[in-house]
Formats: sequence, structure tokens, C-alpha cells
Amino acid sequence: MILKVLLLVIFFAIMIGVGIYSRRQAKDVNGFVLGGRSVGPWLTAFAYGTSYFSAVVFIGYAGQFGWKYGLSSTWVGLGNAFIGSLLAWVIMGRRTRVMTHHLDAKTMPDFFGKRYESKSLRIAASTIAFIFLIPYTASVYKGLSTLFGLAFNIDYRWCVIAMALLTAVYVILGGYMATAINDFIQGLIMLGGIVAIILAVLKGQGGFLAAIQKLSEIPTDPANTNPALQNMKGSFVSFFGPDPANLLGVVILTSLGTWGLPQMVGKFYAIKSERAVKTGTIVSTFFAVVIAGGCYFLGGFGRLFDSPAIYGANGKIMYDSIVPQMLATLPDILIGIVVVLVLSASMSTLSSLVLTSSSTLTLDVLKETVCKKLDDKKTLLTMRLLIVFFIVISVVIALNPPTFIAQLMGISWGALAGAFLAPFLYGLFSKKVTKASVWICFIYGVGITVANIFLKFMNPINCGALAMVGGLVIVPIVSLFTPKMKKDDVDQIFTCYDEKIQVTAKTVLVEEEPN
Repeated sequence: MILKVLLLVIFFAIMIGVGIYSRRQAKDVNGFVLGGRSVGPWLTAFAYGTSYFSAVVFIGYAGQFGWKYGLSSTWVGLGNAFIGSLLAWVIMGRRTRVMTHHLDAKTMPDFFGKRYESKSLRIAASTIAFIFLIPYTASVYKGLSTLFGLAFNIDYRWCVIAMALLTAVYVILGGYMATAINDFIQGLIMLGGIVAIILAVLKGQGGFLAAIQKLSEIPTDPANTNPALQNMKGSFVSFFGPDPANLLGVVILTSLGTWGLPQMVGKFYAIKSERAVKTGTIVSTFFAVVIAGGCYFLGGFGRLFDSPAIYGANGKIMYDSIVPQMLATLPDILIGIVVVLVLSASMSTLSSLVLTSSSTLTLDVLKETVCKKLDDKKTLLTMRLLIVFFIVISVVIALNPPTFIAQLMGISWGALAGAFLAPFLYGLFSKKVTKASVWICFIYGVGITVANIFLKFMNPINCGALAMVGGLVIVPIVSLFTPKMKKDDVDQIFTCYDEKIQVTAKTVLVEEEPN
């Protein structure tokens, strides 16, 4: 216990120290929100990766989907790495940095307002972001509940409050730069921790091959609820698992979703240089392969730890208890490492969420409506106050969470990415996107997610995936039949891509003129 507490104290001290160190970078709005657009490649890459993965993945998703799909759930982690990280950087990274800098857009709602020349779109996007980032934040808090109960035998509510206070302190002090530096430190902890945990868990099962053998002997449908799967064995170690269709929905939601999340796309706004794009692409992809691939691979062995501890009073499986149950047999030192690992993952995500929510509400709603005359100093103060407000709301929800972690995250990602992904992505590449198509996509993404909360016509995960894919179809179709923006205005926006720059010969080969 002393060792575990000591690890936490050191962790907390480093986080606060970074916040104090970063205060000089957070003296104006641009520095507080974007780090002055001067964040280096490694910090940007780790900020992207650590904002992506939190206790939601390690505790909630790895446990639930590892139980349902076995080792095939590793596909989710690989999808996160190659779709959610690699392709996102390659397709969106450079263009996002160039256009947002040209438009002087500091947030995603700010981009919508300036790219589509609509103040109402900006306000609507900010409202959507603020509302639906709250359940995601609550899911991060919830991911720590059973874990801290395992490690310290204390009421997790005190852990939630402590985390909230710590997050508020270093984000309020140092803004984006503090979160970026802390994300780098937390990312290193996550990389080392996940490898150690996987090796320890497999060793406890007699090694990798022995664990595979045990998992292959588990019936796919022990309760015999599906005649097609009765007495089938080996599907939990198969290539696509027992339910490939729903597995694909999880891959889409958790991978494609990052392309439309304000706290993820915002990392591209702060890129410093071309080198940062190239390095960030490689580092963030490697980070995602290790962390996401490792988490889902670990979760795939969850059924080997079947015990009464993972079942609720009604006999239903408590998915959020599966991974903590896997870790319960580990030595205390490894449990301490797990706690710091998950805390690192969660703190990095929380800091990104609260900074995104407060900045969008301040810059995109208050300054555009009731507080138009706010100067830079008062704007900074407002953002810091809203950080506290956002954290308080999310803590209240986290103390009495309505559902499993995966479902909370599905609601949040479905609404946000369903509304924002298509208008943002197409807005970077096409001059033909119309305001009406953006409005329709906003209504569709939020509408289908909210309707599913009350009507429950499909799994929240699949609903979120449908919202994202549907938006990609809706925007180009609606744009064909609705009024276009003024050609001169759009052309002016896209001039940022045509600006000529000089580079060295080691960067680009210059063709020699023929003799």
C-alpha cells in the first residue's frame, strides 16, 4: 500500500509541476488553447495518442469487447492505429493545420463558422460539443471506479473528486502546453505499463500458448441461446471471432470517430512544422499499435477469468469489472503500475476534454453572443472558470453513471463524430460543400443518437458507427441540391493550399532541365 501511494504522490507532483512550468505559455488565448501553434512533433504525437486512449479503452472497451469477441477484438486496436491514427494524420493533419491557420480558427466550431461563413453554425457546433463531451468525460471517471477499489479498497467517489481537482489545477495553470507535456510523460508510462501487464497476465495463465489453449476450449455460446453457435468452440481465438458484423461496428466507431472529435482534431491545429507532421504520423501510429492493440489483446483473454465477481445481483455480466478481475491476481507492484498507467491514460484524456469544452463554449458561444467585448485577459479567465464548471458537471454524472462505459462513450462519439466528421473532412478538400448540408449532418448525427437513447432501436455502438458513415453520405448528396457558397469567398479560403514556399533540396528533389 505504501508503494502504491508513493507512486501516486510522485505522479501527482509531476503533473502539478508541469502545470506551473507551463504558465508562461498560457498568457494569452492562442497560447492557452493551442500552445502558440508551436508544439513539436513528439509532444503533438503523444498528445494525440494519449487523448485517444484512456480508462475507457483499458477498463471498459477491452473488457467488454474482449469478452464478446475474444482475441479478434485485437482488430479494434489495429483499426484504431491504422485508421484512427495513421490515416487521420496522413489525410487530415497537414490540411487541417494549413486551413485553420489561414482562417485563424482556434477550435472546431470556430472552423465551421469561418469555413462556411455562418455564426449560427459555430454556435450550434459549440453547443453540441459541450453537451456531448460530458458523457465521454463521465465514462473516463467511471473507468477508474473498480480499479481503485481493487488497488486501495476505497470508495471510488473520492478518487473521482481527487482526479477532477488535479486535472483542474494543471489545465488551468498551463493550458494546452501543460496538457501536451504531461501527455508525453503519461504516454511513456502507458507504453511501459501495458507491456508489463500483458506479460504478467499471460504468465499467470501458464504462458501465451497455454492461455490460447484454454481460451479455445470455451464454448462460443455456453447458455445455448443461439442454435447456430451451440457447442461451437474455438471462435474466441479465431481470426474474426464469433460476431464479425458487430465487431466491424466497434472498429468503425472507435477508429473513424477520431476524425470528427474536437479534442482529437484540435491537436492538428497546434502542429509546428512539416517535420512535426511526418514524425507525428509515425509516433502516434506506433503508440496506438502498442496501447490499443495491447489493451484489446489483453481483454481477449477475459473469459479465462470468469468468476462470480464479474456478475451483478441480477446475474448480468458487469463488463467494467472484467479487466480489474484479471489484474486482481497480480503482485502489488504491478497493481501499482496499473493504477498509474490507467490514471495516466485518463488524466491525459480528461485534460484534453475539459480544455476543448471550455474553449469552444467561451470562444464560439459567449464571445459571439452575450460577451462580445471580452478582452484577452477576461477571455482567459472565463475559460478557466468554465473548466471548473465542466468538471463539476461531469463529476456529478460520474458519481451516478447511467450505464456501462462502452455505452457512455458510444453516445458521445456517435453524436460528435456523426455531426462533425463529414462537414469537417469535406470542408478541408471540397469547395462544393454547402451550409445546408452541414446543418442536415448536425441534425442527423445528434438526432439519431438522441433518438436511440430513448427508443433503443439498436446498440449504441452500432448507432454511433451508423451516424458517422451516414454523415459521409448525406453531406455530398445534400450539397448537390442546395445553394452553393459564393465562389469568390470559397476560392479565397482555399488559396491557403496554393501558397508557394521554399524548401531545401534535401526535402524535395528539383528536376534538372534537359540539355
